[in-house]
Amino acid sequence: MPLYSETYGHKNTTEMDRPVLVFLHGLLGSGRDWRQVVNCLSASYYCLTIDLPGHGHSQLLAPSDFEQVNQQIQQTLHHRNVRSYVLVGYSLGARLAMYHACCSGSENQANLAGLVLEGGHFGLPQSECAARFANDQKWAQRFASEPLPQVLADWYQQPVFSSLNHDQRQSLIWKRSDNLGSGIARMLLATSLAKQPELQQKVGNLSFPVRYICGENDNKFKCLAENSGLELTVIPTAGHNVHVELPHEFSMAVTHFLDRLE
Repeated sequence: MPLYSETYGHKNTTEMDRPVLVFLHGLLGSGRDWRQVVNCLSASYYCLTIDLPGHGHSQLLAPSDFEQVNQQIQQTLHHRNVRSYVLVGYSLGARLAMYHACCSGSENQANLAGLVLEGGHFGLPQSECAARFANDQKWAQRFASEPLPQVLADWYQQPVFSSLNHDQRQSLIWKRSDNLGSGIARMLLATSLAKQPELQQKVGNLSFPVRYICGENDNKFKCLAENSGLELTVIPTAGHNVHVELPHEFSMAVTHFLDRLE
């Protein structure tokens, strides 16, 4: 079943040879998180935003694992008649984009023209997976059973969000409180980092261009990106969520990457 998606821009003759930009959001988000970036890019590129299972208008869909989510993404691309495309993914969306690029069939890989990753983890060593899954289970239990604003207040205190100030945290809590807690819990467990294959080597061997974008203050993921050997764009003053904090700068980084594909 296709996921909920929205399109921006027009498939006019000028843009027919350009790939479609397909955006995958992070946990607790939705396709609308990309609105400011899409506003910048849709004048030149046809854009498609997708609500992942358990989120937005796809919140009642309950996936079982990475492969099922990947199949839903593929069905959505087919439904929208997307052929040549570039995946742009943030956090969970970046991990799903990597999985799609590395683990899909040859037809999808042939149509994929590029990959833009923002704050995405490449995968854990096996020795760390059990502890990570136990932690995700605790969060999932809270998302499923407690008032969402209460859980989110603790969620955004995690080290990865350390660059956020008080007002930014409060804004995110308010914005994310319209999620369905049970849907978030199911997606968190289905796509736990503990269940993700280690993808760094496979991503590095992809036949098309890959660009990693991260914020200057996102120390953990900046270090991961620097050690990956991938082409890297670091956005000054930004934290983990560059496309929301500095949408214009993020859009320009994507544009510079896309210029190489033409």
